[in-house]
Amino acid sequence: MTTAFLDDIRATLTQIQKDGLFKRERLITTPQSTRVQVGGREVINLCANNYLGLANHPALIDAATKAMTEHGFGMASVRFICGTQDLHRALEARLAQYLGMEDSILFAACFDANGALFEPLLGPDDAVISDALNHASIIDGIRLCKARRYRYANSDMDDLEAQLRAARADGARHVMIATDGVFSMDGYLARLPEIRALADQYEALVMVDDCHATGFMGPQGRGTPAHLGVRADILTGTLGKALGGALGGYIAGPQPVIDLLRQRARPYLFSNALPPSIVAAGLAALDIVEAADDLRAQLFDNAAYWRAGLAAAGFDLLPGEHPIIPVMLHDAHRAQAMAARLFDLGIYVSPFFFPVVPKGQARIRTQMNAALTRADLDQALGAFRQAGQETGVLT
Repeated sequence: MTTAFLDDIRATLTQIQKDGLFKRERLITTPQSTRVQVGGREVINLCANNYLGLANHPALIDAATKAMTEHGFGMASVRFICGTQDLHRALEARLAQYLGMEDSILFAACFDANGALFEPLLGPDDAVISDALNHASIIDGIRLCKARRYRYANSDMDDLEAQLRAARADGARHVMIATDGVFSMDGYLARLPEIRALADQYEALVMVDDCHATGFMGPQGRGTPAHLGVRADILTGTLGKALGGALGGYIAGPQPVIDLLRQRARPYLFSNALPPSIVAAGLAALDIVEAADDLRAQLFDNAAYWRAGLAAAGFDLLPGEHPIIPVMLHDAHRAQAMAARLFDLGIYVSPFFFPVVPKGQARIRTQMNAALTRADLDQALGAFRQAGQETGVLT
């Protein structure tokens, strides 16, 4: 490797640090939970996607342990060679049933699922219309396909209709609208009823990435389409958030779509199958989640209490109903200073800044968890007020 190449890399890293955009990781030495040990200190965790508190649930650990004993540690192969076990098909069938779809297909992560989706299904004669705030995995997946690309401003239905008209005027054979169910940086829900109506008017398909909704939004946690009373044609999602918090993604949809993805989806064809322990824990998570009305109620009660407390303290919040509650700080340096002071006060949060969010929109994204107690939230609110005053966020 040349010195010049490494010098350029070092210069880039130095500039990232000067701009206040350098991301650092902290080492957690305990299981993921509402309170974790970081650097020998116990802190309240407000930044995990552990919405229902299942990441350390005994039933999931037992299911994973049993699966390793009975089915082994890893598959050492891709699915179509010798990497499919009965557990894989059981989870795919269970996910499809839970989501009201004909079938589903598993991936290593939802990033892989979104990366796999578009290329096999859409060709140069087709069009895909994407919300401007869609997750990076949707953006990258669309880049991999040969379909014509259109983009509409976030949740702007007039712009979406204009793009649908443009796609049809350009002679697109098939049109797919792609959207997050929940825009994860903001906690905003997609306007799915209006999207569905426009899709039906222009004979388009609706694809929804429901990673930040599956398990806790809608009846039995079936996601944003169920929450809003509409039908999605294709759903993608993850086991890595509310459904246990480990890894694994999926695509659920009509049988022909899933069958073609098994034949053509490159991240599926060229990646090892999920380990048996993860698959078995996913099955256990679905059993819990489907009956977890109490956890969902507690999650949204916590979210309402937390949002009200932050608003009363004077923080700038984005509106919404979702357990993602962003505290807007706008400046990357200030977001990092606020997060650092909160950590000193026993609260674990992460600052978000460019390129994760646009420049000038830095924030601390807080996320609620059904397992957080009222005492946890009161302690965290006190720390937010103190840190906000000390860092000049609150005046």
